[in-house]
Amino acid sequence: MTGNQIKGKGFRGALRYNLEKVEKGVAEILGHTFVRVNEQSIMKEIQIVKVLRPNLQKFFYHTSINFPPHEVVSNETMKRIALDYLASLGFDQHQYIIFRHHDANHPHLHILVNRIGYDGKVLSDSNDYARSEKVLRYLEKKYNLTEVASSKKAVRRAPTKDELEMMKRTNAPSHKLKMQQNIREVLQAKNHQTLSEFIEGLEKRGVKTKFNIAKTGYISGISYSTNGFTITGSKLGAEFKWTKLKEKIDYNAERDLISVLRINTQGAQSSSQAITGREYSKSEKKSAFDTSTSAAPHQSFFQINDDAGLDPAATLKLKSKRRRWKRIQ
Repeated sequence: MTGNQIKGKGFRGALRYNLEKVEKGVAEILGHTFVRVNEQSIMKEIQIVKVLRPNLQKFFYHTSINFPPHEVVSNETMKRIALDYLASLGFDQHQYIIFRHHDANHPHLHILVNRIGYDGKVLSDSNDYARSEKVLRYLEKKYNLTEVASSKKAVRRAPTKDELEMMKRTNAPSHKLKMQQNIREVLQAKNHQTLSEFIEGLEKRGVKTKFNIAKTGYISGISYSTNGFTITGSKLGAEFKWTKLKEKIDYNAERDLISVLRINTQGAQSSSQAITGREYSKSEKKSAFDTSTSAAPHQSFFQINDDAGLDPAATLKLKSKRRRWKRIQ
């Protein structure tokens, strides 16, 4: 099972969304704590409890619990799962209503639950996603359901709701899925390839890499970028993190340090050139600091004027450097 939690302050909107599903015949109510099940009556009861904590903005959860398409779950089992889920998270004295939806190709339910208890105490939202995930793993075992890997153990990150909507709209895979596929194909192209070969393979596919590297030379992470899209390995999924990646290639810290520094330096130079619009030679940079070899001040790297063919942003940057250099002199 997978869960999606949203903390909100617009209970009426969430309630209306689900009740309209019921009216259309694509949802049904499995359980609730209210006297009557209609929007007006439920909102009156919600307000009675809400006044106990009038300053609390996001006072309720709208949670969806999703089952795999092949999972067969009866209404009674789904209701018990929902009640166990609420109880395990500490919602034992709180208003709730449970809906089962039938408008997707997989079984799923929605829960609206008030964070404010009948006694006025507010259930903490600290680490709520982690706690929710832990409860779902427990319930999978308890009800003998298909076990889903936790987000920390997931080999690759699943597409988000926004990504799925974009793919449906454009009929094309998301940037994240393309990146995962590119990296996977490069790794599969050759077993025990060196880090340099891995980097070159990605570059041929238009993917650039950047490494998080300490002064000691220790690499702690990797990120990938293509066509303006940049993402860290950890956000792509466990198999794309540096700690897992280095186990799949022939990595030697001492040998590959030069390659890593080269890649990071190239990335820094690209960013610098994007700002200045120009790459300066070693002799130009040397002359900027070697005043003894300068025939005239205006020939200095920092003495470039507005007529040097640079864009305004580059000119301002160079003038600023010139003023700092004069103070040093």
